[in-house]
Amino acid sequence: MLDFLVNNWGTLLIGAVLAAAVVLAVFKLYRDRKKGKSSCGCGCSSCPSSGLCHKK
Repeated sequence: MLDFLVNNWGTLLIGAVLAAAVVLAVFKLYRDRKKGKSSCGCGCSSCPSSGLCHKK
């Protein structure tokens, strides 16, 4: 087990950094959704999918 960690520490480190970035991005999207913010960044007046983001 220790040999595996020693031989692959770089790959494991990069994988952990990427996994942390994905978790933080998903968490930010979740928080923004709870606050009612849109993820697309454009105005909703002419958006054909506005019913999906802002249910009445």
